[in-house]
Amino acid sequence: MVLEQTITWHLACNTEDIPADGGACALIEGEQVAIYNFARRGEWYATQNLCPHRQQMALSRGMIGSTGAEAEPKVACPFHKKTFSLKSGECLSGDDYVIKTYPVKVENGQVFIGME
Repeated sequence: MVLEQTITWHLACNTEDIPADGGACALIEGEQVAIYNFARRGEWYATQNLCPHRQQMALSRGMIGSTGAEAEPKVACPFHKKTFSLKSGECLSGDDYVIKTYPVKVENGQVFIGME
């Protein structure tokens, strides 16, 4: 039997609240969520804000970019430069850390984050 996950969409902010090619943090359902406007790619991403390496709420202030032949979108922690996939949450620095990722949708200038 396959259980279906129910996603609830939460209004996080307006698009102009997130800098182009940067990020910001929103508090949603008691969780700090980092939201990224990857303007160079025309894409939006969201992850937990907590960097698991040193347990700091910092990922929203990290640098975003791409890596590898697949041009995997990533964020680097501003303190320790651990990098994480914005798609899967996997640590791209060779460590066993993983961060939560959230679905994002943008409608009428507003950014929504999906949570289970």
